[in-house]
Amino acid sequence: MIQLTAQELWRNIMYYRDFDRMPVQHWLGWPETYERWYQEGFTRDVDEHKYFNSTPIHTWVSINIELYPPFEEEVIEETTEYRIYRQPDGVICKDWKEKSSIPHYIDFILKDASSWPEYKRRLQPDEARIPHDFKEQVEKAIKSDTPISVNTGSMVGWIRNWMGIENFSYLCYDDRDTLADMVDTISNLVCWALDFILPKVKVDCGWGWEDICFRTGPLISPEIFKEVAVPGYRKIADKMLEYGVDLYVVDSDGMIDHLVPHWLEGGVNIMFPIEIGAWKADPMAFRKKYGKELRIIGGIDKLVIPKGKMAIDEEIQRRLPLMKDGGFVPLPDHLITPETPLENYKYYLERIRELRF
Repeated sequence: MIQLTAQELWRNIMYYRDFDRMPVQHWLGWPETYERWYQEGFTRDVDEHKYFNSTPIHTWVSINIELYPPFEEEVIEETTEYRIYRQPDGVICKDWKEKSSIPHYIDFILKDASSWPEYKRRLQPDEARIPHDFKEQVEKAIKSDTPISVNTGSMVGWIRNWMGIENFSYLCYDDRDTLADMVDTISNLVCWALDFILPKVKVDCGWGWEDICFRTGPLISPEIFKEVAVPGYRKIADKMLEYGVDLYVVDSDGMIDHLVPHWLEGGVNIMFPIEIGAWKADPMAFRKKYGKELRIIGGIDKLVIPKGKMAIDEEIQRRLPLMKDGGFVPLPDHLITPETPLENYKYYLERIRELRF
C-alpha cells in the first residue's frame, strides 16, 4: 500500500476505505500534567507534535461566530488565590489561579427571554467577524496535511454557558419558543460563516461543541433536544452538504447515549470523545447499535494510561476490532491527567504507532 498522508489516512478511515494503520494524534494535558512532565524530561516551549512524533487532531479554518462584540471584561474582585470577573460572554465567574477547574459561575446577564435581544444582537452576521489573516489561515491549513475542520458552533452548550444550568433548565420548559429562536439565530450565523468559508477551501468536516451531558445523561430532555436543537443541526448539515462536506463532528463529554439518535437525525455522524467514565461507555456498542453511519473519535480511557504498560496494552487490545472496522480514530477520551507519567503517555503513543492492519 502507498504510504498515506495524515489527511488521506483520516479520510480513508472515516469513509471505510483501505488503511493500514491508525493516526498517532496528540491532544493536550491539564496544566498540572505539564508541570509533572517538566520534571520528567519534557521541555518547555517545545513543539509537542515533534516531541511526540504525532499529528494534531485537525486544523481549524474559521471566522468568529461567537458573541460579537463580546462583553467587556470586568474584574470585580481579585486576590492571590482567585479572580472574580465578567467574561466576554457576560457571565460573572470565580476562577482559581493555582489550580485547574471549571470556574464557579456566580451571575448571568441572560436569565430569561427578557435579556435575549441583547445576545441576539451580538449573534448577527458582520464582515468584522472575518479575521485579517483568513487567507493565510487557509493556506496554512492546506499545507498542514492534517484533516481540516470548520467551526460549526453549538446549538445548546453555548446557551447553557450563557444562562447557567438552572436558568437554562427553566427556559427549556417555560419558554420553548425563545429557546428555538436562540438555536435558529446561532445556526443562521453558522450557515453565514459556512457560505463565506466553504467556497474558498475544501474542508474535511464541520466540528461543533456541546458538553451537555454528565455521568448519568444529558442536561436537556432528549424530547426537547429533538424538538429544538435538531433543526439547527440539520440546517448546518444541509448547508455543508451543499459544498460536499458530509462529515459532522460534535464534541460532548459525559453519557451521550440518549442524544446520539437525535444527533444522527440532525446530520451529525461523528461523536467525540466517547468518554468512558463511571458508566463504562463502549464505542463498539455504539457501532453495533447504529452501524457504520456513526463514526467515533476518542474512546480510549484516559484513566488507564497512568496504570502502566499492561493496562495500556489491554485497553488498546479492547479497541482493536473497532479500529480494524474503520470509522474509528483512537484518542484518549479527554485531557491527559496529572497522574500520568510522561513515559506512560509516550508508551501509549508508541503502541498506537506500531499497529498495522
